[in-house]
Amino acid sequence: MEKVKAVKPELEFTDYSNFEAEDIPQVKGLSQRIIAQIPGSSVATRILQFEPDTNTSPMGVQLHDFWEELYIIEGSIIDLELNEEFKEGAVACRPPGMKHGPWKTSEGCKIFEVRYYTKGQ
Repeated sequence: MEKVKAVKPELEFTDYSNFEAEDIPQVKGLSQRIIAQIPGSSVATRILQFEPDTNTSPMGVQLHDFWEELYIIEGSIIDLELNEEFKEGAVACRPPGMKHGPWKTSEGCKIFEVRYYTKGQ
């Protein structure tokens, strides 16, 4: 697999709401604000926003070929496979191939997420 260099803007602190919210079409109430992204890929730094009563079951269990690191900024989500709730302040580090989700939330949730490849993958 050919790796593409990330295109990252020079950016001093700015409010995350300055980035356009993009709906994730498979799930009502789920959106993202992409801060930086490898063009043509899902590898990105983003804010993932779950509105209250969002359920990602239509997307099923997730699995991908990149690393993913997350921090729950506010709210909480319930992993439906693990039947476990994760709250504000929780972090996750998922290696390529790790199954995760789907999730639901009653109160809503905001997550900071970084997705990346490592050398030699």
